Amino acid sequence: MGSRRITCFALDVDGTIADYEGRLDIEAAATLRSLHDLGFPIVFVSGRSAWELSILASYLGTTNVSVGENGGVVSVSPLDIRILGDKSYGDMAYDHLSRRIDDVEIKPTMPRFTEVVLKRSFDLDAGCKVLAESGLPVRLIDSTFAYHITNSSVNKARGLKVALDILGVEPSEVVAIGDSDTDIPMFEICGSSIAVGNATEGARTNATYQVGSPLGEGLIEALHLSFQKILGLRFEEVLKG
Repeated sequence: MGSRRITCFALDVDGTIADYEGRLDIEAAATLRSLHDLGFPIVFVSGRSAWELSILASYLGTTNVSVGENGGVVSVSPLDIRILGDKSYGDMAYDHLSRRIDDVEIKPTMPRFTEVVLKRSFDLDAGCKVLAESGLPVRLIDSTFAYHITNSSVNKARGLKVALDILGVEPSEVVAIGDSDTDIPMFEICGSSIAVGNATEGARTNATYQVGSPLGEGLIEALHLSFQKILGLRFEEVLKG
């Protein structure tokens, strides 16, 4: 049996518990509810907005504290949202980018506090080069759901640290599960990390473990693997309490 502890799970949303259209895997959702009811906080760490994550946690019956906008905001409730970035830089970067590259378009999403969300309609490397030359303190990142212009100081690790402080959880006791390069920073600070089967090469390379199944099925496989590898327990035993 392993000597480490698991007290919390940090989960990406799109490409992990949901597909890239936002459709939830029902079996995975039910499993997360069961884990939460057994005392394991489930912290969503996503490129989605604070309000979307608050609603998701509310309907699933999981932990209220969540990290949105790829680490730019931490939500404790719909009325308690902690902002970690400055959207004005993203707005300037969008204006700079759209003047120099064709097909740069805003993606219709819920309003954002710290970032600008774009359609994946142009070459990412070209966009990164243009923004690097601008001198603005921003990054252009790909969540596989969209491109995001974020502050250079913002990432999922920074937001997750704030969320874990609120919950009183140590990063070493957290298992992070995700699918994209935006998940790598939180992989690096957590005790263990798992990339689902549809993950990018970068996410798979930087994860502690990988599973073969994609999306929600992969999330369930990752939960099984977590308890087996770290605690030496069968997941069914955990769910039975």
